[in-house]
Amino acid sequence: MARTSSSPRFPSSPRTPFSPAFWRSPLRGPWFTSVLGVVLLGGITVLFVTGLLSYAAYNPNLSPVNDKTPDKGILGFYLFAWPTDPHWLYRLNQGVHVTLGITLIPVLLAKLWSVVPKLFTLPPARSLAHALERLSLVLLVGGGLFEFVTGVLNVQLDYVFPGSFYPLHFYGAWVFFAAFVVHAALKTPMALRNLRQLREEKSDLVSPDPVEPTVSRRGALGLVGGGSLLLFATTVGQNFDGPLRRTALLAPHGGAEPGTGPGGFQINKTAAYAGIDAAEASEEAWRLVVAGRAGTVRLSRTDLLQLPLHSAALPIACVEGWSTSDQWWRGVRLRDLAALVGYDDPPDVLVESLQRRGAFRRAALRANQVADPRSLLALFVNGEDLTPDHGYPARVIVPAAPGVLNTKWVARMTFGGDL
Repeated sequence: MARTSSSPRFPSSPRTPFSPAFWRSPLRGPWFTSVLGVVLLGGITVLFVTGLLSYAAYNPNLSPVNDKTPDKGILGFYLFAWPTDPHWLYRLNQGVHVTLGITLIPVLLAKLWSVVPKLFTLPPARSLAHALERLSLVLLVGGGLFEFVTGVLNVQLDYVFPGSFYPLHFYGAWVFFAAFVVHAALKTPMALRNLRQLREEKSDLVSPDPVEPTVSRRGALGLVGGGSLLLFATTVGQNFDGPLRRTALLAPHGGAEPGTGPGGFQINKTAAYAGIDAAEASEEAWRLVVAGRAGTVRLSRTDLLQLPLHSAALPIACVEGWSTSDQWWRGVRLRDLAALVGYDDPPDVLVESLQRRGAFRRAALRANQVADPRSLLALFVNGEDLTPDHGYPARVIVPAAPGVLNTKWVARMTFGGDL
């Protein structure tokens, strides 16, 4: 009677994930895994650094309205007052963070596929070093998937996960990167040695019972690289204006600009989405309340137009990765508004919007941001009144600040005091 096993070398091997013979792809091996690992070593390091800088840009230690991540403790050791120069700093940082993160997805998935047999290796730990390696691998895989999934969902504005994105992504990044550092320390020397050698070392990644290959390992790397290139091409356009934005097919803000004319550049929230009452925002009804140590003043839009007006060319850049080129804003300097309520040396300010619900309807800015001569309470953009969707009757615009800190539909500004 003929054997029914597909492999004469392993006629009775149990075909379970815990059996080496279960994993039969001839592509798995030290060289293939090492190439992917070296790419991720550089890419994930850049992602971690740009992610921390993005978090610092919110000035999370300034006020709970900017960030409610509890008990940062030692994890906040790197936080600093976010600068206003260069004015495109946040645009560059977040564009790199999001575009690179999406581009690395095929590399991450290929890397996980290449090492999946290790997750089922028995016994679970042969020594203390092996146990440490296995633990770092579990945290690395789980943390990596968590960070990439929550990041992509945030880019798509799909907040289906429980809790706030900011603390979840923040703590997840530290867990993931700690495991990443341990894994890199254990594996990088071997990976570099594998890349230098013409012949592969023996490894438990190599199947003892491989099937016939349908593509070479270099061909598989080409497919992975092609997938990354495709994701890059369909994402990077969100960092630019005009026709290139239409190539950002995977970005929620890809496609044509919203409308035409001076206000025809990207936005996140419309006035309707934010629940802005047109009557409340009308020139007749709206008043800006400015409070400080010298008292409180109420200013109509006409009053603001009587104050010295200044202009600044600044972009809008959001945490989701999209940004615009420089727009030409005109309005009253924030430091001049601070002077109205008794501050020659501008302090921090709490800005409140007419928006009554949703995140960042209140935001705090540091003194260095208020003092910058390009920081404006903008009344005009590109030579015309602000549109309702761009924050009419007045909005904040600050160089190098995340888009959500450039509050629209401003109702009140409180300088100094407890933010």
